[in-house]
Amino acid sequence: MKKILKNDAVQSLLASLLCVLLGLLLGYIVLLCINPAGAADSILAVIKNFMNSSRANLRLKNFANTLVKTAPLLMCSLSVLFAYKVGLFNIGVAGQFVAGSCACLYGALALHWGWLPCLLLSVAAGAVFGAAVGLLKAYCNVNEVISGIMLNWIGLYLTNMLLSQVKEPTSPYTLHLASDAPQAILPSFGLDKLFNGNQYITIAIPLAVILAIVILVLLNKTKLGYELKATGNNKNAAKYAGMAEKRNIILTLIIAGALAALAGAFLYQTDYEQWSVTQSSVPGMGFNGIAAAFLGGLHPLGAILSSYFIQHITNGGAYVDLTMYSSQISDLISSIIIYLCGFVFFIKYAVNTGLAKSEEKKLRKAKAAPGEENVKGGEA
Repeated sequence: MKKILKNDAVQSLLASLLCVLLGLLLGYIVLLCINPAGAADSILAVIKNFMNSSRANLRLKNFANTLVKTAPLLMCSLSVLFAYKVGLFNIGVAGQFVAGSCACLYGALALHWGWLPCLLLSVAAGAVFGAAVGLLKAYCNVNEVISGIMLNWIGLYLTNMLLSQVKEPTSPYTLHLASDAPQAILPSFGLDKLFNGNQYITIAIPLAVILAIVILVLLNKTKLGYELKATGNNKNAAKYAGMAEKRNIILTLIIAGALAALAGAFLYQTDYEQWSVTQSSVPGMGFNGIAAAFLGGLHPLGAILSSYFIQHITNGGAYVDLTMYSSQISDLISSIIIYLCGFVFFIKYAVNTGLAKSEEKKLRKAKAAPGEENVKGGEA
């Protein structure tokens, strides 16, 4: 049993599950405090999500909608964990997400480009934002957290300014891709037929999973991944070993920025949502990606599961009884779970400390045992 608990993947899984259970328990307690009459039904509704629907075709549709928003969240979490594995905290993922959203929507609605050029433009925009943070970090030693946060707001207001040129005349929202730029919508290649023809199902979902596997291979099975992680662990040692530490820092944040920007393209190039040019806060998708990365144990495959779970809980909040609770109650529950994600590494540390103490106690007993036998033999 102890050998199993020592496995890092097992520890990450157990820690994540514990955080999830604690989050749901605390959410239930909050519901009890507000109105105990509907607390049990409401927390079950959040957990069940699409299973609350009575008809099978409606359940399938709502499940598909959850998957549509899981793909961009997964990309944000991959962006965070990739940078973190290289010793960098990419809190600018939200700004890179916004930059990618702006680029693909502007390319589609203003330039009338097809889906692939818009996707590539989105990647380029995120890479530029990531490169800006990387250059400041590599050559000016500016902390990536500071520059990332600043760029989040620069990206938001620049996006609002650019996309105001392609918004609907009577609303603050951008034009619909389906009616004004259908050529920019990501293709489905028949995947929509698996979900009763849901028009929002595109190649974004399988692409996100494939990219998670690519990141896993890049970090653990390639020379570049080894160099990037070595630079993150100790850039001075990496420089002494002949590695281009400045290039590696910049390259890491370029890749992280491109991944976050793809999240924006995967969301808005499905025409699932429209951008509002009057919003004054950075979209939460980028920050939720931080939680998904840590809840998944900073492992690309774990990020797939954690991204789906967070989106599952978020969408499940729509089924809460609004006659008893406010519409923000689902956000509160998901926020509690996301907050507890920060304790994943603390739980792993506690498990490792407990195992180490147990082994140390066992060794002491083993060393003391021969001495005790000698004393008994002498007495005899």
